[in-house]
Amino acid sequence: MFRLGKTALAIVITGACVFAQAPDKDEDRAAAYYNYSMGRIYTELAGAYGNKGEYVGKAIEHFKSALKADPGATFITEDISDLYVQGGRIREAVREAEDALKANPDNILPRRILGRIYSRLIGDPQGQSRSINETMLKNSIEQYTKITEKEPLDLESWVMLGRLQKMGTNSVESERAFKKALLIDPENEDAMAGLALVYADLGDTNKAAELLKKVTDKNPSMRTLTALAGSYEQMHDYNLAAETYKKALGLQPDNDEIKKQLASTLLLADKVDEAAKLFEEMATEDPKDFVSRLRLSQIYRQQNNFDKAWQQHNKAKDIDANNPEIRYNEVNLYESQGKSAEAITSLKELLASTQKKTYSAQERQTRATLLERLGLLYRQGEQYGKAVETFRTLAELDSALASRATAQVVDTYRQNREYQKAVDEADSALKKFPKDRMITVVRASALGELGRNADAVASLKTLLEGKPTDRETFLSIAQAYDHAKNYLEMAKAIDEAEKLSTTKEEKEGISFTRGAMYEKQKKFDLAEVEFRKVIELNPMNGGALNYLGYMFADRNLRLPEARALIQKALDMEPGNGAYLDSMGWLAFRQGKYEEAEDLLKRSIERVPKDSTIYDHLAEVYFKQERTKEAINSWEKSVKAYEAAGVGERESVDIAGIQKKLEKAKSRLAKDNTQAPKKEKNR
Repeated sequence: MFRLGKTALAIVITGACVFAQAPDKDEDRAAAYYNYSMGRIYTELAGAYGNKGEYVGKAIEHFKSALKADPGATFITEDISDLYVQGGRIREAVREAEDALKANPDNILPRRILGRIYSRLIGDPQGQSRSINETMLKNSIEQYTKITEKEPLDLESWVMLGRLQKMGTNSVESERAFKKALLIDPENEDAMAGLALVYADLGDTNKAAELLKKVTDKNPSMRTLTALAGSYEQMHDYNLAAETYKKALGLQPDNDEIKKQLASTLLLADKVDEAAKLFEEMATEDPKDFVSRLRLSQIYRQQNNFDKAWQQHNKAKDIDANNPEIRYNEVNLYESQGKSAEAITSLKELLASTQKKTYSAQERQTRATLLERLGLLYRQGEQYGKAVETFRTLAELDSALASRATAQVVDTYRQNREYQKAVDEADSALKKFPKDRMITVVRASALGELGRNADAVASLKTLLEGKPTDRETFLSIAQAYDHAKNYLEMAKAIDEAEKLSTTKEEKEGISFTRGAMYEKQKKFDLAEVEFRKVIELNPMNGGALNYLGYMFADRNLRLPEARALIQKALDMEPGNGAYLDSMGWLAFRQGKYEEAEDLLKRSIERVPKDSTIYDHLAEVYFKQERTKEAINSWEKSVKAYEAAGVGERESVDIAGIQKKLEKAKSRLAKDNTQAPKKEKNR
């Protein structure tokens, strides 16, 4: 049985209030009230009986009569338009409206109906299965443009026009429409929210956040809060983003999507414990939620708690064993544990199982990412031939990535110390990709290792032609001057890059580069100032923590502080060869020779061609009077130096190493000559 119910009664009462203000005559007021009420009743009847034509028709007629009695009640056009759409009578509605406009082009009501109908037929731009109907969008914009021309104080039409222009990515017109609305009502929340989203699209996240915060402070809604959180994320202010998502979650505590957004943002805000707790809650609430299990695995991996990381990974895998993201997580787990062979095997299996004859754009992009990662794993494991082969496969997969793949090939030759081969490969590639930035930069690095620093600088400067504000190129030029030990010009290049640095991350990079330059000049106080700046900007910058700690250890100063700094870096990257070397050298300075030996051997496993690490290990052996082992390690140090390029050799005191090697050989010879005498005396 059909019942009118409280909702319909409330609508009728609301209608009475609206119409009570507009008409001047009692009969007009009564007619408007009666017809609007009857229109709502027939609308509800139509809904209850599957949009039955009879009820739809009567509802439309009553609404039209209500409008005739009160032309100022423009909101009724929405009811009429919705009924035409719901009843499938769109052609009839359009025909009637067009006929009315032919009779009277200045009649606004038919335009309102047309604009509303067209806007209903545009589609859902956020939906996954429906696309925007460009024709309906164009028609709707046309109608609302004419409505606002005729009635420039029509607030709702300006807001609607702003939304439509934004949907059509017409940012300038959308901004104009929302600003017009705000001139009429400066506190209009819909206009402020809409304008904020336009600013976000234009990349002006500060203005977007300012407007959205004003809206949410006054009247928070799920839509505006999530938009504000998104603006904070774009500004990289993850703490504010997380707090805003918390407010959104307060409005809808059971909203799983907001929970996921909040948990992910908490991770970016470095509030790992809070994020883990939320992921645990979601995983408990939904046993099939593999995403939360996967995120927990990633959290534990970053904390180097591999037992828990594997436990959560396996739970996620039990839910969806073939999920590519879960399988890729396995690669990351193996690599984080230093199990390069297992990581390579796992990644190769993932690539083999997802191989196809043809790929969609998204599939091709994903596969390219996996292939590049495989090439990098091969290169880290010094399987240079396989790395080159993999990078060439990447170019075959997607011609758009050919220059990037070639740059990786060039860099692979460079890291294998085949410097001339790297330059030749780059020269050939630059004929196909003139002035390609990546290829030019890695070519310059290889030239620097060959001692051709002037050529390296000259080639990099060609990238500035027409692009005098290329920050990254200035930093590459600084590196080229670094190879040449031309610190005056290096400082100038860093200064130019600093002028172009606006973000916290960019300023962090400038201070790090300048700190390294000062350290090589033995201006240790200045270097420390710069590395302190980096750590202040980003307390989790492992490179700066390690560099500063090593500076102290190498000069045998402030060793407890040095240990704390290097340990923090190691906590973030326990398998980093450079960090292991720093801690090993620190342990040597503190007289902890067994610890030093263990750390330095682990470092050599990760960085087997570093002359300095062999030198450090030899010092440990020599101090323990293990002279043969010290000699062997110093000989490896000399051999690594001889195989290195010019750039690598700059930081090695080869004369000092050779002097220590000769001293060790003299000691061994002395020990060998004394041994028989001792035996004879005995």
